[in-house]
Amino acid sequence: MGCAYLAIGNPIAWLTLTIAGVAMGMIIFTIASGMTIVFGLMDVLNFGQGVFITIGAYLSATVFAALSGHLVSPDPGEAGLVILLAIAAAVVGAGLSGLIFERLLVEPVYGDHLMQILVTTGGLIVGEEIIKIIWGVQQVNVTLPPFLSGAVVIADVAIERYRIFAFMVGALVFLSQYLVFTRTKTGLLIRAGVHDREMVEALGYGVRRLFVATFVAGCALAGLGGVMWGLYQQTLVPQIGSQMNVLVFIVIIIGGLGSTGGALLGAILVGVCANYASFIEPKVALFSNIALMTMILLWRPNGLYPASARS
Repeated sequence: MGCAYLAIGNPIAWLTLTIAGVAMGMIIFTIASGMTIVFGLMDVLNFGQGVFITIGAYLSATVFAALSGHLVSPDPGEAGLVILLAIAAAVVGAGLSGLIFERLLVEPVYGDHLMQILVTTGGLIVGEEIIKIIWGVQQVNVTLPPFLSGAVVIADVAIERYRIFAFMVGALVFLSQYLVFTRTKTGLLIRAGVHDREMVEALGYGVRRLFVATFVAGCALAGLGGVMWGLYQQTLVPQIGSQMNVLVFIVIIIGGLGSTGGALLGAILVGVCANYASFIEPKVALFSNIALMTMILLWRPNGLYPASARS
């Protein structure tokens, strides 16, 4: 960050870019957290996660289009209700799609990482084609409601309202995951099932059902991330999931495989780095995240905060 500050030169611009990058990172974390818990708790490499991002984004866009009159209402409560309905549709739709995906494609390849990569990548390709059939191949525009448009100026630093909203959603997702997996019986059973499945089943709990629920939750989080990314970009294409998959894997590798805290840290670093690079030299923005990942892996080959470090 210090080098970026010197390169940017303007403290107000640097602070604005940093805050915007952190908010962008929280959106990326919302998307990446689903894949993180699936790998961290189930040891499943789901390369098809992108299709659930796309499903969530398109379902929310459908709700926005159907209720466009309410979405652009100057009343924050009315427009906010539309966003909540869109989030609900995206989460439920992505979760149900994830259940089908798990039963048909993932269940037969548990324990085989190579087959998981091949099968789930195929699922991503097929899923994108189905999305094209349902919603078409044309670009879909997403309207940002008035209460999330514009910016708030604090001490000469302009902070977009939507980025504040995105930060709050990302923080809520992180806190919810932490509480569920460390403070609830279900979360403790899932974690126990990872370490000693036979013992948990001997106590009368269905580990298989818990793992399916975890996979569905991961897909639902991807759907939520799709809503947030669609509102951020304000345009959708059927390939949005494939595009985000690359970014998600960079975040997970930087943070450490299976680590929610690492994913949060990695997502914020990626968001901030991308913002700095876009401002300093737009032509290298696409390569900034790969360069960041390379430097971090040279320093810490297992990522910043791998799951093994939590113990």
